Amino acid sequence: MNSFKVVFLLGLLTGLFLIVGGVLGGQSGMIIAFAFAVIMNFGAYWFSDKIVLGIYRAKEVSRDEAPGLHRAVEKVAVAAQVPKPKVYILPMPVPNAFATGRDPAHAAVAVTKGLMEMLTPEELEGVIAHEMAHVKNRDTLIQCLAATIAGAIMMLASMARWAAIFGGYGRDERDRSGMFTFIIMAVLAPIAAMLIQMAISRSREYLADASGAKYLHNPSGLANALRKLDHVARRYPLETSPATSHLFIVNPLSARGIASLFSTHPPAEERIKRLEKMIA
Repeated sequence: MNSFKVVFLLGLLTGLFLIVGGVLGGQSGMIIAFAFAVIMNFGAYWFSDKIVLGIYRAKEVSRDEAPGLHRAVEKVAVAAQVPKPKVYILPMPVPNAFATGRDPAHAAVAVTKGLMEMLTPEELEGVIAHEMAHVKNRDTLIQCLAATIAGAIMMLASMARWAAIFGGYGRDERDRSGMFTFIIMAVLAPIAAMLIQMAISRSREYLADASGAKYLHNPSGLANALRKLDHVARRYPLETSPATSHLFIVNPLSARGIASLFSTHPPAEERIKRLEKMIA
């Protein structure tokens, strides 16, 4: 199932990449985009975890630097029957966390400095269990691929917007049509990339919640952590790119009203409700 998802994801994003390349440069632009997509798919598979960790200036920490965090990771790794991943801390005050890596043998768990300061040991273990569930379910590969390629699509869309503004279009019908195509593509490409991320992420978050709670036989730790993290995220959005927002345990962007319909995460209230049913 996960292999099918990876192929389906790469197919959709690569197709979108080709469309953007074709709009920007015609047939030659599409050929260049195809070559770039092949290189990017290969690079995303092998290096996307390092790219994401680099974006957020994550620092790998030793057991001496973060003994409580390492104890939590070791405990959950044993319960989930996976190798212990590398442990990173992000220098950010807003509490959040994510996991990355193409498989359990090449995984990493990253938490923000704010999360370490806010959560109790039980809640921290619940968050780590959720992230380790992503690792064991191979969701981290799909998430990293989506983050890397969607980010590139958004970059090309931004280039298209600038090209539409400064492209030197004339007054004839052909130039106006070209400018209109550029504008439509620049708006729709990021939305399409975001919808792909959303479709993948929402169902996997529910599964990771349930799997993580079962590892520790304690859904309350994760439920309490989600309650705290969501409360802070609504008031203090994390400085992050929409292309990587789906990686985090709670939506790092402040999404309310209509914007919440396009969130890569299911509502925190529903996730907590499902965990509380497991407690009962």
